[in-house]
Amino acid sequence: MPRGPETAVQVWVGGQLFQADQALLVEHCGFFRGLFRSGMREARAAEVRLGALSPAGFRTTLQVLRGERPALEAAEDLLQAVECAAFLQAPALARFLEHSLTSDNCALLCDAAAAFGLRDVFHSAALFIRDGAPDLATELALPEARAYVAALRPSSYVALSTHTPAPGFLEDQSRSVCYLDEEEDAWRTLAMLPLEASTMLAGVATLGNKLYIVGGVRGPSKEVVELGFCYDPESGTWCEFPSPHQPRYDTALAGFDGCLYAIGGEFQRMPMSSVERYDPAAACWSFVADLPQPAAGVPCAQACGRLFVCLWRPADTTAVVEYTVQADAWLPVAELRRPQSYGHCMVAHRDSLYVVRNGPSDDFLHCAIDCFNLATGQWTALPGQFVNSKGALFTAVVRGDIVYTVNRMFTLLYAIEGSAWRLLREKAGFPRPGSLQTFLLRLPSGAQGPVASTTPEL
Repeated sequence: MPRGPETAVQVWVGGQLFQADQALLVEHCGFFRGLFRSGMREARAAEVRLGALSPAGFRTTLQVLRGERPALEAAEDLLQAVECAAFLQAPALARFLEHSLTSDNCALLCDAAAAFGLRDVFHSAALFIRDGAPDLATELALPEARAYVAALRPSSYVALSTHTPAPGFLEDQSRSVCYLDEEEDAWRTLAMLPLEASTMLAGVATLGNKLYIVGGVRGPSKEVVELGFCYDPESGTWCEFPSPHQPRYDTALAGFDGCLYAIGGEFQRMPMSSVERYDPAAACWSFVADLPQPAAGVPCAQACGRLFVCLWRPADTTAVVEYTVQADAWLPVAELRRPQSYGHCMVAHRDSLYVVRNGPSDDFLHCAIDCFNLATGQWTALPGQFVNSKGALFTAVVRGDIVYTVNRMFTLLYAIEGSAWRLLREKAGFPRPGSLQTFLLRLPSGAQGPVASTTPEL
């Protein structure tokens, strides 16, 4: 008979013995699930022998299944992990590899995943390559991988300005969703918001290459828009979906782990700590763990497959906390002591979080950036100052190794190089006034809307 759910099992891999929890293996690995439920002689034996895998790769597998985050820097480590993810049918390890993608390893992972039939890792690596520097694709060894990458569409930089349903001659222009045509150096109109939608104090996020808008307001009393709106660039259409159970505005919306998270916000001018999760497949919201404190408009970012938000506390403290799905809890990560200022935001690159704030001495035309490295647990201040004129860096997006920022004057692109950001190039500024929300979407091939006209400041 198969052993109980808490039974330890001995696994021999390449001459090395590992002790593992059978329930953990059955839960996360299709290979072991089939083995222990098959009733075969191997399932009843005291030991399991895996001659085809490497000990190092199996050790990595066990670490990931236990919730650890091993550093896979050597090419051999990555190849062995891909092999184990494919042979053992371990989705958690495959997701870990997807979240470990960088410009240094994406070609290797793309080729390896193609060779071992690890479809999701292959697709994620190919998308990463398509969004990165052109020379990344030349590093691919497999012709089928090169062809797959070439057939993909790169992400486009997309922006929304502040719009609330109201009569007036600015309504149509302020309702537009625009994207940056980098080749022509122009912002073009991608779509128009639904007439009922508001982006004023709304949560905006992308998930599965769709745009979601939740919780905008209209009118001086900040009446919350009752419905959420979803835009699919493939079909060019909008659809409605339910709002969170708790009406909220100025909420942070994040697409994470296949779901939307509406984090904090305000209602009737009172900040809230509640958080709700939306499952697109089930089309319903559910409450998850509250934030450690009430908060509205919190900056959030994702790094290494983890979701982080910034909370502001008295005594000039910014606290970084992480939401863990398995524990349904917000856990403290780090704190930063800096004089408070306006306009905080946060972006992530590799295993680093970048917290952006106004510059020193109340210089609101510049930004200062502090970097927290998740691996070392250390803060560092980035050298130099960065432009912040009505939008730039307070709405920033990372694509590959490049940070996109935008304001009325310029779209500024910075290359992330080690511990510094280097100004890479300038593009056209966004032709709309007001606060901006920016994100990435993959647009259909041949999509080319009209050039967005300039809306005057009020």
